Amino acid sequence: MKIHFRKIANADEPEHIHGTLDVSEAVKGRKDILSVSPLSVDLKALPAGTDTVDVAGTLRGEAVMLCSRCLAEVRTKLDIPFAETYRWLKQPLLPDDEDEDLIYVSDEVVELAPFVEENFVLHLPDSVLCKADCLGLCQTCGQNWNEGTCSCDNTVIDPRFAGLKGLFTKQDD
Repeated sequence: MKIHFRKIANADEPEHIHGTLDVSEAVKGRKDILSVSPLSVDLKALPAGTDTVDVAGTLRGEAVMLCSRCLAEVRTKLDIPFAETYRWLKQPLLPDDEDEDLIYVSDEVVELAPFVEENFVLHLPDSVLCKADCLGLCQTCGQNWNEGTCSCDNTVIDPRFAGLKGLFTKQDD
């Protein structure tokens, strides 16, 4: 997935970029993501002034993630906006001259895959829920409260008063 920078910067028409990108390596090691489908990339590259190219479009895919409360599998559709501006680097920049919104390139051919992967990772949800009112798991026995209840006592006691817990219970002498 490459663009020829000079060709696009001097063109009158936008260049369309379509394809798929395997992003499974980008999420490797994340235990909350079980699988991810290849991203469908639909981008348009067009000149945006002197030595500048805008690339914008949409990334679409699907991920199977774990519910953050009950660990059920959740299929999540991803529809990610993509917008980056690339500028041709004629000479080395001084630290004060750098613009954070631009990506500086010095090669004629720009590989878009790393930027697409980065955008994908940044737009992944931090956590997903199987349903809005998911009850989660019992912290004592692991029972999924969406499927039924358990008999565990999960009363939260302030640790400062834990020593007083049995003070008023009847004791058999």
